[in-house]
Amino acid sequence: MSGGNLPGTPASGTRLGGPRAAFVWGLGVAVYFTAITYRTSLGVAGIDAADRFQVNASALSTFSILQLLVYAGMQIPVGLLVDRWGTKKVLTLGIVLFTTGQFAFALSGSYVMALAARALLGCGDAMTFISVLRLGSNWFPPRRGPLIAQVAALFGMAGNLLTTLVLARLLAAFGWTPTFAGSAALGVLVLVLVLVFLKDRPEAPAPASVPAPVSAAPVPAAAAPGPEPVRERGYVRRQLAEAWREPGTRLGMWVHFTTQFPGMVFLLLWGMPFLVEAQGRTRAEAGTLLTVVVLSNMAIGLVYGQVIARHHSARAPIALGTVLATAAVWAMVLCWPGRAPLWALVLMCVVLGSCGPGSMIGFDFARPANPPERQGTASGIVNIGGFTASMTALLAVGVLLDATGDDYRIAFASLFVLQALGTAQILRLRGRAHRRERERVVASRVEAVHVPV
Repeated sequence: MSGGNLPGTPASGTRLGGPRAAFVWGLGVAVYFTAITYRTSLGVAGIDAADRFQVNASALSTFSILQLLVYAGMQIPVGLLVDRWGTKKVLTLGIVLFTTGQFAFALSGSYVMALAARALLGCGDAMTFISVLRLGSNWFPPRRGPLIAQVAALFGMAGNLLTTLVLARLLAAFGWTPTFAGSAALGVLVLVLVLVFLKDRPEAPAPASVPAPVSAAPVPAAAAPGPEPVRERGYVRRQLAEAWREPGTRLGMWVHFTTQFPGMVFLLLWGMPFLVEAQGRTRAEAGTLLTVVVLSNMAIGLVYGQVIARHHSARAPIALGTVLATAAVWAMVLCWPGRAPLWALVLMCVVLGSCGPGSMIGFDFARPANPPERQGTASGIVNIGGFTASMTALLAVGVLLDATGDDYRIAFASLFVLQALGTAQILRLRGRAHRRERERVVASRVEAVHVPV
């Protein structure tokens, strides 16, 4: 899919890739890394939060549910903002919001104040990943899209690794306020770097000079394409309608919905309580198992990115295989008589590590289905899928734990319902999206060959 200017491809003539592209894109990834660190910080502090604010399982899950509710609700507005404002402005606003939220969470002395802080954090977090995806498509050639997206997610998971390895130990050593307030300094650092060094896209090369008559008017150098102010009425409605009309966008959303939430629920909140309270592991052992999820995510992300970059047709089989493997290990651990052995828990954590990379495949369906000016909107629609599922699953697990007296088997069994729903939608849309994508590629090649003289 590299011939011609396909949908989602930057304007021809712009130099893409290289060390400068890696540096600028790396700044965006650093912002995403910081956002993931803040987002997952509650995952290692869930038991401490329950003691600090004196809340039960349902109220504890409300922290993450509210954070994800804000995140999911912001995806389409953020996608529209990225298409209109560009990445630098949106990332800057996101950093200010999630850093303020993390600092406020450190100082929270009441449950209500802590909820407000997590909502603010979720709002800023929502502005990061779509911006990083757009930054990658602006600075790298389209053929690298799947790998660039997976590598961005990999570095994001490194933020989760920082949470499980460092933040958990700092929390045990220094307590709530110093740990969360100190972590907010990372947000201040990335804010300065973004303001000084980040650029939305590379400059277009200057046109070659050609002899011109003396009377000819000077021709200005071509400016790099960038987001232009959109003033016409109906812009938002049209962007959403056209992105949603593409089967690839809808398929991407359901792939993200179905693959992401098991790992997200485990890492974001319920993994530590499940391993400690239901499986009898120490907090140190549970922290190590959560680290296994993160390391597996990083390794599998590289594999998925390389495979899909070389074999585009592998997208759907890999996504469906991820769902099947996740369901199988969940069923094995939940149906195990008594407490599951360590090897089974390790296997479960390794497979859960595939959920994040699997969800990234959703963007690989939406990217070729939409032109550059609609990439942010389409990415927002895709991203809303997994976080809606995660929010629903977090709520279901919390409510069922309270209703069943902390029966994790019943509570976690609710996740199979969401997997079944998402799988049915993937199977329904898969053929339609593939046909549409083939038609688009053929039309693009014909257009590239039949150039008017």
